[in-house]
Amino acid sequence: MTASRKTKVPSRATLHALQRLTAGYTPALRQQVEAAGGFTRWFDRQLTGGYDDRWYAQTAAWWTSVNATPAQLWQRDRDDVEGLWRADANYQCWTLARRIGSQRQVLETMTDFWEHHLHVPANGEVGPFRTSYGKTVRAHALVKYADLLEAAITHPAMAVYLTNANSSKRAPNENLGRELLELHTVGRGQYGEADVKASAKILTGYRVGLWTDWAFSYDPAQHWTGPVTVMGFSHPNSAPDGRPVLAAYLGYLARHPATARRIATKLAIRFVSDTPPAALIGRLAAVYLSNDTAIVPVLRALVASPEFAAARNVKVRTPAEDVVATWRALGVRITRAPRNGMGEDETGANEILWQTTGLGLAPFAWQRPDGRPDSAAAWSSTSRFLASLDVHYTLAGGWWPKQGLAYPAARAWLPKKQVRFAALVDHLARTIHGQPASALLQQVAREATGCRAGEVITPKHRIVRWEMARLLTVFLDSPIHMTR
Repeated sequence: MTASRKTKVPSRATLHALQRLTAGYTPALRQQVEAAGGFTRWFDRQLTGGYDDRWYAQTAAWWTSVNATPAQLWQRDRDDVEGLWRADANYQCWTLARRIGSQRQVLETMTDFWEHHLHVPANGEVGPFRTSYGKTVRAHALVKYADLLEAAITHPAMAVYLTNANSSKRAPNENLGRELLELHTVGRGQYGEADVKASAKILTGYRVGLWTDWAFSYDPAQHWTGPVTVMGFSHPNSAPDGRPVLAAYLGYLARHPATARRIATKLAIRFVSDTPPAALIGRLAAVYLSNDTAIVPVLRALVASPEFAAARNVKVRTPAEDVVATWRALGVRITRAPRNGMGEDETGANEILWQTTGLGLAPFAWQRPDGRPDSAAAWSSTSRFLASLDVHYTLAGGWWPKQGLAYPAARAWLPKKQVRFAALVDHLARTIHGQPASALLQQVAREATGCRAGEVITPKHRIVRWEMARLLTVFLDSPIHMTR
């Protein structure tokens, strides 16, 4: 294969950005960037909604619970049609399917980020509200954090999870008031116990009919009234309807310099490294504050930073990221939706959830309110690595899942009818990794398959007929694929 016919790859800088901002490199993604006129224009279109969102609506229709109202979900549970835990599992499947095929990759990436920052588990314990919560977060994922924070904190899913659902003026529950300060905004060291108590009082008034009708409402008679002070925020809080006070309080917290640094730190950890430079955090926090908590300017500043450009292949993929990136790298296509809309059959759109579970963590299955960890140490155990190897091999062979999916035929990986083994390895590296094969990768491929560099591979060669899965796992098990 001559140099002129080699599979095209993006620049190193573009590849790095795509690996961080999307669910994984694909040749189609490279073509989308080229069609946009380069990475900068592509990124701008991603941030401003320039790509169609049909995959979001199309996949939502695959599971009945995704488009059902909370009242409908509760009725289905009562009628033994579909349990609340199954509805949450369907939501988890939907988020994975969205990340595999969405044209709005940056939006899906940021939705995932915020759903773990403003974490609510998807395990049935928040009643019929988890899917609604995820949709709410996605709708605010690229706007202002002040708006996102208010939408999340006042959502019934958050109220149920952090026991604010029936917090009253006689007995204010401090769980949400504390986590709002510790996890969602300013962080530890910025407040005291008196601030937590006042925070809880401001949050009183919301009601949920737990395990009866799950009706969500606001009852002014249950709102604690009287002067409140939280850090530098003070309010007479004299009206029975405390929602305006809460809105002002959440706006204050969202715009606090400590919140700016916390959001900047988490974004830097997510998109740069586990130990991001303090200078970068300071600059991002300044952009956040000067743009009134708008998220897009912060993302632009982050991606344009030299720290971002220098931090290649240092972030370890989480279980869900590994599975989704593997589907994308292998070109696995979902060809059939779940049959009955309840997630009960063994189609690939459902089975992908159990793949992520087998790697150590399904989406939004983290039990603590601090959200899934985002460090290499959390996802670099021997057991996790071995589990990944198994998933890579079964997917590369097209052995599981099998229903409702289309895998590329083994011969489809050949760039032409006859190709030297070394050229095939380079083609696969360019297709799967988005970059040419290194000398080390060539060596590993030869050792894994027993092929010589100059050996001619045809559709009748043993590699194509029986052993393509073994060759493909050389690329999937590589640190290049396991990191982003």
